[in-house]
Amino acid sequence: MQLIDSHTHLDFPDFDADRPQVLARSRALGVKQMVVLGVYQSNWQRLWDLVQTDSQLYAAFGLHPVYLDDHRPEHVIELGQWLSRLAQHPQMCAVGEIGLDYFLPELDRDGQQQLFEAQLQLAADFQLPALLHVRRSHAQVIATLKRIRLKRGGIIHAFAGSREEAREYIKLGFKLGLGGAATWPQALRLRKVMVDLPLEAIVLETDSPDMAPAMYPNQRNSPEHLPDICQALAEVMGVSPERLAEATTANACEVFGWTH
Repeated sequence: MQLIDSHTHLDFPDFDADRPQVLARSRALGVKQMVVLGVYQSNWQRLWDLVQTDSQLYAAFGLHPVYLDDHRPEHVIELGQWLSRLAQHPQMCAVGEIGLDYFLPELDRDGQQQLFEAQLQLAADFQLPALLHVRRSHAQVIATLKRIRLKRGGIIHAFAGSREEAREYIKLGFKLGLGGAATWPQALRLRKVMVDLPLEAIVLETDSPDMAPAMYPNQRNSPEHLPDICQALAEVMGVSPERLAEATTANACEVFGWTH
């Protein structure tokens, strides 16, 4: 079974002690390709250095809404410079992690919106997919995506919206990222929605080291957990793990422009 982890933070210090071992174990379990996402300007270089050590790691660069207070206007300019410099590099695959977070009340919504639009515009200019963080902000994100159209769409990370919101994202050319959250029996609403999602609209992810699945509670999440996540989600969706793995791998390749 071949799998792609479409959303990781493998550059985080959580993996400093055993990163090569995590990669080796993940590969042995069939998780070949992994996307590592930038969240603020100061982790882009570390992230790029990491992906340069392994041809099956891929980088996305972005300014995450949760770190709004750390971002500066010049960081958006710098993001454009990174994207320009690496435009033809096969391991630079997307703009992300970007988006809107309405869950944390202290985050200024206007500031988030400006930052989100500026980065979406960069994704449009460089014809890259966007990897989106969306918390309690689906209506606003969908409205924004209708104004700033992305030719290559992207992924709604940790999708937990309604059937209607899923349909809107799919119409806009986006895939829906599913991972650890959906494996928890308490995620009743999400699990009901998942049953109706078309297989061609889904990609798998871990969000390592966060969002551990139900079978590894209170542990560091890791790409090596993706086969178990795939198994659990396939059960909820009423398909075989092999079919879900095949479909989601093809979908991720489509988003990132990789050969399958």
